[in-house]
Amino acid sequence: MYEVNIYEQVAKNIKKYRKIAGITQAELAEAIGVSHEFIRRIESKKGKKTFSFQTVWNISKALNVSLDKLAEVDTDEFKKLS
Repeated sequence: MYEVNIYEQVAKNIKKYRKIAGITQAELAEAIGVSHEFIRRIESKKGKKTFSFQTVWNISKALNVSLDKLAEVDTDEFKKLS
């Protein structure tokens, strides 16, 4: 059995696909109608990950990336449970 923090995985994927799209946090924030600070907190490794499914949907549309890509789990980062 494995433990996955889906919020952290989605946050990593948002950052990854935002960079692939060549847009800044501020541009993404403007595209979906949130503050730059909100996007920064989502992508921050230390920030608390709290965002809605609607936010993920809006980001997926803005980045032109499917929801399954944003929810993709990096299996190399699984934490094995004993």
